[in-house]
Amino acid sequence: MSQLVTLHEFIVRKQRDFPFASGELSRLLNDIALAAKIVSNDVRKAGLVDHILGAQGGQNVQGEDQQKLDVVADQAFINAFQNGGEVCGIASEENDDFLAFESQSAQNANYVVLFDPLDGSSNIDVNVSIGTIFSIYRRLSTCGTKAERQDMLQQGTAQVAAGYVLYGSSTILVYTTGNGVNGFTLDPAIGEFFLSHPDMQIPENGRLYSVNEGNLNDFDPQLRSYLAYCQTTANQTGKPYSGRYIGSLVADFHRNLIKGGIYIYPAVPSAPQGRLRLLYECNPLAFIAEQAGGLATDGKKRILEIQPTELHQRVGLYIGSKKMVEKAMGL
Repeated sequence: MSQLVTLHEFIVRKQRDFPFASGELSRLLNDIALAAKIVSNDVRKAGLVDHILGAQGGQNVQGEDQQKLDVVADQAFINAFQNGGEVCGIASEENDDFLAFESQSAQNANYVVLFDPLDGSSNIDVNVSIGTIFSIYRRLSTCGTKAERQDMLQQGTAQVAAGYVLYGSSTILVYTTGNGVNGFTLDPAIGEFFLSHPDMQIPENGRLYSVNEGNLNDFDPQLRSYLAYCQTTANQTGKPYSGRYIGSLVADFHRNLIKGGIYIYPAVPSAPQGRLRLLYECNPLAFIAEQAGGLATDGKKRILEIQPTELHQRVGLYIGSKKMVEKAMGL
């Protein structure tokens, strides 16, 4: 039997791979793991606790109905970052503006975190997998001062770490620091994440495509042509591909990461800039995809090279197996 490696042990072993290694990023990743355990526990009991399950009654900055668990998850991660002392500020999909922490230790911290506390939360009430997505950057503002907007509006290429937590049949945390991708599964009996998916690599090709085909008539001709290619025997496998669309980005991405496939959420006339959030969803998943050997574009341009100008900027997303993304782009 191979030796079990905990997330904490793995982070310590890999600390020398971190840019500017000093232990801060290691502690920050452990803070994220702690918050993920709290949220995982709340997700598990969501169907039993009335104040957690269902709509909060308000809307987030995106105009979407906030689910009660959205707010719980958002606060759990904010608390972890505030208490951990390694983060000078955060930006969250659930909040209008970024938050600069006030404490002296926070102002002396070197990192900012951008995150979607509960991706796919519209699926909470029907017990479908949901997740957390996070992205970590070194601050641009002067250490010893409060975080600034410029710290949040960095290109994806500047990420020092990114990851996601999937709350499904098991809870799994996947992350990269730019030296490969690794996954850790939570053992709920002892509350510890263990290395379960070392050195994750997405196959160059796959037979799974994930897209909301209800919007087919709004897609551009090139994308409609690609989907027709997926649905016929004319593709490279000689068999139609299988359509798999959960509606939780993290869940769809995770499946395709393991099995090979492509996820597409394109810009359409009703949303010409796209619908997914560059900073909270697309950048972190693009970093992971590229580190696992895949690709991520907006249909034309590499996601990680897009310069953000707004905290809640939206883009289209083509992400997954390298050859599938290239084919979908017409390359």
